[in-house]
Amino acid sequence: MPSRTRLPPSPEDHRMNRSEPTRSISASEVTRAAAALAEHLERSGVRWVPHPRPDAVGRIVETWWGTADESAAANAEPATTERASSRGGSGQRPSGRGGSEKPEPQKGASGKGASNAGASSGRLAPVAPVLVSGEPYPGEDLEPAERRSVLASMSEEVAGCTRCPALVACRKRTVFGEGSETPRVVFFGEGPGAEEDRSGRPFVGKAGQLLTKMIEACTFRREDVYIMNTVKCRPPANRNPEPQEVANCRDYFERQLAVLRPEYIVCLGAVSAQALLQSKLSVGRLRGNLHRYFDSKVIVTYHPAYLLRTPAAKKAAWEDLQMMLRDAGIDPTCR
Repeated sequence: MPSRTRLPPSPEDHRMNRSEPTRSISASEVTRAAAALAEHLERSGVRWVPHPRPDAVGRIVETWWGTADESAAANAEPATTERASSRGGSGQRPSGRGGSEKPEPQKGASGKGASNAGASSGRLAPVAPVLVSGEPYPGEDLEPAERRSVLASMSEEVAGCTRCPALVACRKRTVFGEGSETPRVVFFGEGPGAEEDRSGRPFVGKAGQLLTKMIEACTFRREDVYIMNTVKCRPPANRNPEPQEVANCRDYFERQLAVLRPEYIVCLGAVSAQALLQSKLSVGRLRGNLHRYFDSKVIVTYHPAYLLRTPAAKKAAWEDLQMMLRDAGIDPTCR
């Protein structure tokens, strides 16, 4: 039997054998890191959709933090989420993406802080719904004809807007929005693309064709819902809107929603979800819950353009829409 040559210890071996104090990692730090990784993969176009498995998460937590009791004692932190408050009676919130307020303990309908269920059970707690406001929309609830008139006037105002020099310099037409003045559902995207910039209508390109199929799968027609975007001008080269550009358009989309007062708002992608809910969380973290914007229920799902690049995510998007349909009492099989 040939003898084995014993290699001298490497510097890495010395480092591993050295007794150095280690810093404990909290569950919230791992959650934030995982959310950041998921968002990076999504931006990079990686065909990856997370499928949470509570049993697997529990095993990871036990491995990293010991038993549930040890985890609760060492890492008890209140569940937090981004919140935003309305400005007086105008219904406007501080401009900018994600808001300027620091995260605070999420409060539910009872007004009490959320319990640390994740720590006590040995599992990571899910993200709680973001409550922008549970109050009715500000102002008067207008009749359909009045809504039509107000929206037409706002559309003309948007057409003359010069708040964003970079967007004004390259746009052909502004894209205000279209659909029913009394919609049960508003589909809320991020910004116009090339086809939308030419036509002045939202979601008319390939992503728009997929959105139409999604709307029809929900038993609606395009004319039954309202379709709009976060920003009203096409960003150069279809880039994401800059935070200041979102802030400049905030007044427009908030006034639109205050006129429309939908029962449901479907945020398509991170830009619209983060702008509406004043949150910095990714789509993967926000989807799966019914959030609130005044007295509208908010569903967050993937943007149709992302679904075209990542067909595997279509199943998750359909699950999000089905969650809305169940809440609305709509059976998509009955058409």
